[in-house]
Amino acid sequence: MANNKELDALLQILSGEQTIIQRTDQKAFTLLSILGAFMVFFIVHFTKMQLDMVIFSLIMIYFPAAMGTIYFLVRVLIPRVRGAKELNDNPDEEQTEDINPTFFAGISQFNTPNEYAKYLKSIANDEKKLYKMFSAQVFSLGLINQRKNNSLRKSMVFFVTALTSELMIIMYLAYLRAYSYLDDRIYQFIYGIIILSVIAITFSRYDVITKIRKSLNI
Repeated sequence: MANNKELDALLQILSGEQTIIQRTDQKAFTLLSILGAFMVFFIVHFTKMQLDMVIFSLIMIYFPAAMGTIYFLVRVLIPRVRGAKELNDNPDEEQTEDINPTFFAGISQFNTPNEYAKYLKSIANDEKKLYKMFSAQVFSLGLINQRKNNSLRKSMVFFVTALTSELMIIMYLAYLRAYSYLDDRIYQFIYGIIILSVIAITFSRYDVITKIRKSLNI
Protein backbone atom coordinates (compact mmCIF):
# COMPACT_ATOMS: atom_id res chain seq x y z
CA MET A 1 0.00 0.00 0.00
CA ALA A 2 1.22 3.46 -0.81
CA ASN A 3 2.15 5.67 2.12
CA ASN A 4 1.76 9.43 2.30
CA LYS A 5 5.36 10.14 1.23
CA GLU A 6 5.00 8.09 -1.94
CA LEU A 7 1.70 9.78 -2.77
CA ASP A 8 3.13 13.26 -2.07
CA ALA A 9 6.10 12.53 -4.35
CA LEU A 10 3.73 11.35 -7.07
CA LEU A 11 1.60 14.49 -6.74
CA GLN A 12 4.71 16.68 -7.03
CA ILE A 13 5.70 14.88 -10.22
CA LEU A 14 2.15 15.31 -11.50
CA SER A 15 2.24 19.05 -10.77
CA GLY A 16 5.59 19.37 -12.56
CA GLU A 17 4.31 17.57 -15.65
CA GLN A 18 1.24 19.81 -15.77
CA THR A 19 3.47 22.89 -15.52
CA ILE A 20 5.60 21.63 -18.41
CA ILE A 21 2.45 21.16 -20.52
CA GLN A 22 1.34 24.74 -19.83
CA ARG A 23 4.76 26.18 -20.69
CA THR A 24 4.99 24.13 -23.88
CA ASP A 25 1.55 25.35 -24.98
CA GLN A 26 2.59 28.95 -24.24
CA LYS A 27 5.70 28.52 -26.40
CA ALA A 28 3.60 27.12 -29.23
CA PHE A 29 1.12 30.02 -29.05
CA THR A 30 4.02 32.51 -29.00
CA LEU A 31 5.63 30.96 -32.07
CA LEU A 32 2.29 30.93 -33.90
CA SER A 33 1.80 34.62 -33.09
CA ILE A 34 5.29 35.55 -34.29
CA LEU A 35 4.89 33.49 -37.47
CA GLY A 36 1.49 35.07 -38.12
CA ALA A 37 2.90 38.58 -37.74
CA PHE A 38 5.74 37.86 -40.17
CA MET A 39 3.36 36.18 -42.63
CA VAL A 40 1.10 39.25 -42.64
CA PHE A 41 4.13 41.44 -43.29
CA PHE A 42 5.25 39.12 -46.08
CA ILE A 43 1.83 38.93 -47.77
CA VAL A 44 1.40 42.72 -47.69
CA HIS A 45 4.72 43.27 -49.46
CA PHE A 46 4.51 40.21 -51.71
CA THR A 47 2.63 42.04 -54.47
CA LYS A 48 5.30 44.76 -54.51
CA MET A 49 8.14 42.33 -55.21
CA GLN A 50 9.67 41.94 -58.64
CA LEU A 51 10.20 38.22 -58.89
CA ASP A 52 13.48 36.85 -60.11
CA MET A 53 15.22 33.51 -59.64
CA VAL A 54 16.65 34.34 -56.20
CA ILE A 55 13.38 35.61 -54.70
CA PHE A 56 11.42 32.74 -56.26
CA SER A 57 13.85 30.20 -54.77
CA LEU A 58 13.59 31.79 -51.32
CA ILE A 59 9.79 31.85 -51.56
CA MET A 60 9.81 28.14 -52.44
CA ILE A 61 11.76 27.61 -49.21
CA TYR A 62 9.61 29.97 -47.13
CA PHE A 63 6.13 28.60 -47.78
CA PRO A 64 6.88 24.89 -47.12
CA ALA A 65 8.81 25.90 -43.99
CA ALA A 66 5.89 28.05 -42.79
CA MET A 67 3.43 25.21 -43.44
CA GLY A 68 5.69 22.78 -41.57
CA THR A 69 5.86 25.20 -38.64
CA ILE A 70 2.07 25.49 -38.48
CA TYR A 71 1.61 21.73 -38.74
CA PHE A 72 4.00 20.85 -35.92
CA LEU A 73 2.76 23.68 -33.69
CA VAL A 74 -0.75 22.31 -34.08
CA ARG A 75 0.67 18.90 -33.13
CA VAL A 76 2.07 20.55 -30.00
CA LEU A 77 -1.34 21.92 -29.05
CA ILE A 78 -3.22 18.75 -30.04
CA PRO A 79 -0.83 15.81 -29.54
CA ARG A 80 -1.83 12.33 -30.69
CA VAL A 81 -1.02 9.99 -27.81
CA ARG A 82 -2.14 6.45 -27.14
CA GLY A 83 -1.64 5.53 -23.51
CA ALA A 84 -1.24 2.05 -22.14
CA LYS A 85 -4.42 0.23 -21.14
CA GLU A 86 -5.05 -0.07 -17.42
CA LEU A 87 -6.16 -3.60 -16.51
CA ASN A 88 -7.54 -4.96 -13.27
CA ASP A 89 -4.76 -6.27 -11.02
CA ASN A 90 -6.90 -8.94 -9.35
CA PRO A 91 -6.22 -12.28 -11.14
CA ASP A 92 -9.43 -13.81 -9.73
CA GLU A 93 -11.59 -11.22 -11.50
CA GLU A 94 -12.21 -10.82 -15.19
CA GLN A 95 -9.50 -8.68 -16.80
CA THR A 96 -11.32 -5.51 -17.74
CA GLU A 97 -9.93 -2.12 -18.64
CA ASP A 98 -10.10 0.35 -15.74
CA ILE A 99 -11.65 3.75 -16.29
CA ASN A 100 -9.34 6.69 -15.61
CA PRO A 101 -11.52 9.28 -13.83
CA THR A 102 -8.90 12.04 -14.07
CA PHE A 103 -9.22 12.65 -17.84
CA PHE A 104 -12.24 13.74 -19.86
CA ALA A 105 -12.16 10.50 -21.87
CA GLY A 106 -12.78 8.51 -18.70
CA ILE A 107 -15.18 11.03 -17.15
CA SER A 108 -17.36 11.03 -20.27
CA GLN A 109 -17.97 7.27 -19.89
CA PHE A 110 -20.19 7.90 -16.87
CA ASN A 111 -23.86 8.62 -17.45
CA THR A 112 -24.55 10.74 -14.36
CA PRO A 113 -22.56 12.80 -11.83
CA ASN A 114 -23.63 10.43 -9.07
CA GLU A 115 -22.23 7.46 -10.96
CA TYR A 116 -18.92 9.28 -11.41
CA ALA A 117 -18.85 10.32 -7.72
CA LYS A 118 -19.50 6.75 -6.58
CA TYR A 119 -16.68 5.39 -8.76
CA LEU A 120 -14.27 8.10 -7.62
CA LYS A 121 -15.16 7.45 -3.97
CA SER A 122 -14.50 3.73 -4.37
CA ILE A 123 -11.02 4.52 -5.66
CA ALA A 124 -10.33 7.11 -2.95
CA ASN A 125 -11.14 4.56 -0.24
CA ASP A 126 -8.51 2.16 -1.60
CA GLU A 127 -4.95 3.52 -1.30
CA LYS A 128 -3.61 1.07 -3.86
CA LYS A 129 -6.19 2.08 -6.47
CA LEU A 130 -5.67 5.75 -5.64
CA TYR A 131 -1.92 5.47 -6.11
CA LYS A 132 -2.42 3.55 -9.35
CA MET A 133 -4.82 6.22 -10.62
CA PHE A 134 -2.31 9.04 -10.10
CA SER A 135 0.51 6.89 -11.49
CA ALA A 136 -1.51 6.35 -14.66
CA GLN A 137 -2.12 10.09 -14.93
CA VAL A 138 1.60 10.88 -14.50
CA PHE A 139 2.44 8.26 -17.13
CA SER A 140 -0.09 9.71 -19.57
CA LEU A 141 1.16 13.26 -19.00
CA GLY A 142 4.72 12.05 -19.55
CA LEU A 143 3.75 10.61 -22.93
CA ILE A 144 1.93 13.83 -23.82
CA ASN A 145 4.94 15.95 -22.84
CA GLN A 146 7.26 13.77 -24.89
CA ARG A 147 5.11 14.17 -28.01
CA LYS A 148 4.69 17.89 -27.39
CA ASN A 149 8.42 18.51 -26.99
CA ASN A 150 9.31 16.43 -30.06
CA SER A 151 6.81 18.41 -32.14
CA LEU A 152 8.08 21.68 -30.66
CA ARG A 153 11.68 20.87 -31.64
CA LYS A 154 10.61 20.05 -35.20
CA SER A 155 8.54 23.22 -35.41
CA MET A 156 11.55 25.28 -34.30
CA VAL A 157 13.59 23.95 -37.23
CA PHE A 158 10.87 24.91 -39.72
CA PHE A 159 10.29 28.23 -37.93
CA VAL A 160 13.95 29.25 -38.12
CA THR A 161 14.06 28.18 -41.79
CA ALA A 162 10.97 30.26 -42.63
CA LEU A 163 12.22 33.28 -40.70
CA THR A 164 15.69 33.08 -42.23
CA SER A 165 14.35 32.82 -45.78
CA GLU A 166 12.05 35.80 -45.21
CA LEU A 167 14.89 37.90 -43.80
CA MET A 168 17.06 36.92 -46.76
CA ILE A 169 14.30 38.10 -49.11
CA ILE A 170 14.21 41.45 -47.28
CA MET A 171 18.00 41.77 -47.44
CA TYR A 172 18.02 40.89 -51.13
CA LEU A 173 15.31 43.46 -51.92
CA ALA A 174 17.23 46.09 -49.96
CA TYR A 175 20.36 45.20 -51.92
CA LEU A 176 18.54 45.57 -55.26
CA ARG A 177 17.19 48.99 -54.32
CA ALA A 178 20.53 50.28 -53.10
CA TYR A 179 22.66 48.62 -55.78
CA SER A 180 23.13 51.77 -57.85
CA TYR A 181 24.32 53.72 -54.79
CA LEU A 182 26.87 51.18 -53.58
CA ASP A 183 30.59 51.21 -54.27
CA ASP A 184 33.37 48.72 -53.63
CA ARG A 185 34.02 49.91 -50.07
CA ILE A 186 30.46 49.07 -49.03
CA TYR A 187 31.04 45.42 -49.89
CA GLN A 188 34.03 45.35 -47.57
CA PHE A 189 31.85 46.64 -44.73
CA ILE A 190 29.20 44.02 -45.54
CA TYR A 191 31.75 41.21 -45.47
CA GLY A 192 33.14 42.56 -42.20
CA ILE A 193 29.67 42.69 -40.61
CA ILE A 194 28.96 39.10 -41.70
CA ILE A 195 32.27 37.86 -40.29
CA LEU A 196 31.75 39.71 -36.99
CA SER A 197 28.22 38.31 -36.74
CA VAL A 198 29.46 34.75 -37.24
CA ILE A 199 32.17 35.28 -34.60
CA ALA A 200 29.67 36.77 -32.12
CA ILE A 201 27.22 33.90 -32.64
CA THR A 202 30.02 31.35 -32.19
CA PHE A 203 31.23 33.01 -28.98
CA SER A 204 27.72 33.14 -27.52
CA ARG A 205 26.83 29.62 -28.67
CA TYR A 206 29.83 27.87 -27.17
CA ASP A 207 30.33 30.32 -24.26
CA VAL A 208 33.94 30.90 -25.31
CA ILE A 209 34.52 33.88 -22.99
CA THR A 210 33.57 31.88 -19.89
CA LYS A 211 35.83 29.01 -20.95
CA ILE A 212 38.74 31.42 -21.47
CA ARG A 213 38.18 32.94 -18.01
CA LYS A 214 38.15 29.52 -16.41
CA SER A 215 41.34 28.51 -18.18
CA LEU A 216 43.03 31.74 -17.03
CA ASN A 217 41.49 31.49 -13.51
CA ILE A 218 40.01 34.99 -13.79
